[in-house]
Amino acid sequence: MSTVLIGTSGYSYTEWVGPFYPEGTQQGEYLSYYAQHFNTVELNFSYYRMPEATQLAMMHQSAPTLRFSIKAHRSMTHQGETGSWRAESARFYRALEPLVKEGVLDAVLLQFPASFHYEIDNRRYLDALLKNLNGLPLAVEFRSSRWYNNRTLDALRERDVAFACLDLPAVEGNPPMMDVITSNLAYLRLHGRNRETWWGSDAASRYDYLYSEAELSSITERLAALSQQAGRTLVYFNNHRGGQAVANARRLVQLWEARNG
Repeated sequence: MSTVLIGTSGYSYTEWVGPFYPEGTQQGEYLSYYAQHFNTVELNFSYYRMPEATQLAMMHQSAPTLRFSIKAHRSMTHQGETGSWRAESARFYRALEPLVKEGVLDAVLLQFPASFHYEIDNRRYLDALLKNLNGLPLAVEFRSSRWYNNRTLDALRERDVAFACLDLPAVEGNPPMMDVITSNLAYLRLHGRNRETWWGSDAASRYDYLYSEAELSSITERLAALSQQAGRTLVYFNNHRGGQAVANARRLVQLWEARNG
């Protein structure tokens, strides 16, 4: 059975003051407090702005026991057609050096949008991008269901890249929930099951969801199956609205520990 680490996607939410962070907690204190309750975090600010090595080094220093996954910058996953992705991916790679050096980087997540279709040009682009990031622990999340085929999975296995398993509502336009291992790393992202607002105009409401006890019990079984096949299993709750990700992550930790004695 693999090492299982459970946390949240992002941590720096001011709306978590009260539900999670004590009243009066300053933003610069969030990470050290978070690390008292979880052993891993998925950094997602890096999608919106390119991370810097000094910044990531300081984050590690403020929470030395914490392990990190980090989302790739959008210049690599949503703006590849601009032609600057090679330089941007090299810049991103260099920024991760402090986490790599300290041995606390577990994964780099490449999250592609539903508009990233299973087409020859995109397949060639993904192959080139994975080569540029070779040496990093990589996981790929596809939102287009056409990527969910044996050719994709075999290609990821050949490159030792993890296939990100998802939990999200079963609505038209979403890929299926499919748990597959393609490397020594299992990666599970829990987005909530908010069917009514998933494609709504208010993107924030998409992640306004609290998993029920029954749903968390079912996720525990999925986690058990994944952990039987991987050396390390990472689980991140992305239902961040109102601190619901924290509540669900803490409860899943309890269920997992109870299941495994």
